[in-house]
Amino acid sequence: MKGATARRRQAGVTLIEVLIAVTLLSALSVAVLLALQVALRVLHTTDEKLLADRRVAGAERILAQELEGLVPVQPACLGRPSLASSQFVFFQAEPQAMRLVSTFSLQQGWRGPAQILEMFVIPGEGEKGVRLVVNETPYTRAQAGSACADLTPDPVVQFVVHFTPVAPSPKSFVLADQLAYCRFSYLVSPPSPQGRPRPEAPEWRTSATGTGWPLAIRVEMAPLETDSSRLRPATVTAPIRIRRSWQIQYGDF
Repeated sequence: MKGATARRRQAGVTLIEVLIAVTLLSALSVAVLLALQVALRVLHTTDEKLLADRRVAGAERILAQELEGLVPVQPACLGRPSLASSQFVFFQAEPQAMRLVSTFSLQQGWRGPAQILEMFVIPGEGEKGVRLVVNETPYTRAQAGSACADLTPDPVVQFVVHFTPVAPSPKSFVLADQLAYCRFSYLVSPPSPQGRPRPEAPEWRTSATGTGWPLAIRVEMAPLETDSSRLRPATVTAPIRIRRSWQIQYGDF
């Protein structure tokens, strides 16, 4: 009986052994939790960078398709009743504002009806940098004609078009944000007094309203903050192929 009692007393673990086991298990649990936290943080950062890169690449693709889908239309100017019978080239070409008709839309891509696009640059959130936004309106001749505020006779081109101002709305779509700058330029051929393009080398201009439709459109963008690990907005140059007989090189002139 005494031997059995002694063996029962020797069986089991001591309090110190229990404390050591609990301490080791706690340390192991903390290490696992820290590793999971770091992994989740890295995954979240990677997802944010991938999403930002996809947003930049998608915006550049959309911008190029909208510009390449330009449609040459000449509605009547409805800004003044006396000009209701005067047609004008519907293409506003300014350094920070552009208005055109395109067969590509954000909602339906190439499948939907033509849209009146208003692309312009506005200040960014908190007045930090700038952003590029676009307004889309279904095209009708009356809607396009209402964008003409006035026409001024000109000896080179028939009329100088004065468009109504562009403005953002709750439906405006942000194509690019957090930009250091964003500016438009247009590849045009200098017109002759008869209104036809001269046989001279085309040139890039920052303003080309009233000179007809361009040969190409360039949108220059640069990010507000440089981060080599992320895709940065790049310059988009879109050729305008409404003159099929012209062979134009779209490099720098």
